[in-house]
Amino acid sequence: MSIRNSLRTLSLVTALAIATPAFAATVMVGGAPMFPNKTIVDNAVNSADHTTLVAAVKAAGLVDTLEGPGPFTVFAPVNSAFSALPAGTVDTLLKPENKDTLVKILTYHVVPGAITFNDLKNRVKKGNGMATLKTVSGGTLVAMMNGPTNIVLKDEKGDVADITTYDVLQSNGVIHSIDKVLLPK
Repeated sequence: MSIRNSLRTLSLVTALAIATPAFAATVMVGGAPMFPNKTIVDNAVNSADHTTLVAAVKAAGLVDTLEGPGPFTVFAPVNSAFSALPAGTVDTLLKPENKDTLVKILTYHVVPGAITFNDLKNRVKKGNGMATLKTVSGGTLVAMMNGPTNIVLKDEKGDVADITTYDVLQSNGVIHSIDKVLLPK
């Protein structure tokens, strides 16, 4: 390859990188791209791994809130996390008469502000191995390191969820996928 062709290729690659910064930050979750210029809800509805969560958010009437300006950090349980709950739990929670309980559980997975993996890691380090996070529901979650590159969350009942996907940036916050449904007291 000639120097001229190499320079032309380099210029083209540089121009594409500058012209498309949103694509460079796009993460795939549940088989769908999560675009950083879309809201938490706009992205979540496309994830095949979060269909139960999306149905619950709709049943709880939280769509408008999670489409709001935020910023929010959402610890989003995957479908298998909901499936691991005792039989009938999800169906019961989705009934209109259980909306208050559903809202409390869902907002227990939301923390004000946009908290990235590095933010969590720094908070855990400053807290000598633990960081307490105040949720929108008024409860608390405890973040802890589980090895050098994994953070777990402990709920008020003592159950622990692994964060399986970090830093899915949204226009109004950040999503981290988790492998269990967290429950308040």
